[in-house]
Amino acid sequence: MSVLIAVTALPCGLVIGLLLGALGGGGSVLAVPALVYLLGQSPHEATAGALVVVTVGAVTGLVCHARAGRVRWAAGAVFGALGTAGSFLGSRWSAALDPTVLMAAFAGLMLVVAAMLLVRGLRAAREADGTGLPGTPRPVRDSRSAAASSGSPAPIRPARVVATASAVGLLTGFFGVGGGFVVVPALTLVLGLEMPVAIGTSLLVILVNSLTALGTRAGTGTLDWPLLAGFAACAAVGSNLGNRLTSRLRPQALTTAFAGLVTVLAVAMAAVALPHLWAP
Repeated sequence: MSVLIAVTALPCGLVIGLLLGALGGGGSVLAVPALVYLLGQSPHEATAGALVVVTVGAVTGLVCHARAGRVRWAAGAVFGALGTAGSFLGSRWSAALDPTVLMAAFAGLMLVVAAMLLVRGLRAAREADGTGLPGTPRPVRDSRSAAASSGSPAPIRPARVVATASAVGLLTGFFGVGGGFVVVPALTLVLGLEMPVAIGTSLLVILVNSLTALGTRAGTGTLDWPLLAGFAACAAVGSNLGNRLTSRLRPQALTTAFAGLVTVLAVAMAAVALPHLWAP
């Protein structure tokens, strides 16, 4: 790894780690564009290499959450195991896809991530306003919320769990992202976990899916391990710093700014990829 590449890779990994630590998910979606447009890797190399970054970040975060007792090991292991088939298929599909099509699809994924982050930020702001102002009417809870608050969680539907876990695994294998922006809501809605526990458990699910995808891609290409090791190490350091910054920053402002950055990058990636798709 040359000095120039190292100087570029290390700050990128640090920024991605900061976002992961501060937002609790979504930051890994920046790994692929950073590896492609800043570090000169091909889309297939970048989606495979991003899995290494995601795996290191998942292990680092999982250790912290496990110490705090926020990991449901059995639920996470089962959910992750059910997603291995989707992760396998997603990895195979991604490796066989045209690089231009892959980057155009990734741009679409980034727009979805940005939209989900904005919705999450707006919902958090509304909840804060509703609980912080005296006399504000409480929102009407549905039967699922009422059951959860009364100590009797809603019944788990096996078919829904399998379908959701497979979709999460497919996303991880195809795009090389952790998918925390999908896993956390899935664990809260499908398994009825509380948000802090869902965030901790999601890292176990991400780890299982990422390792499956990496194993599937083994032997299909070469990875620049020195580059990825430095990138991942900086992401781990940034994640720890991001966790400390969370209490000092306004989550809504940070989420909105990150969503705006992801949107700009997605539009730029689409502007580069789409003309090649339409070219004769």
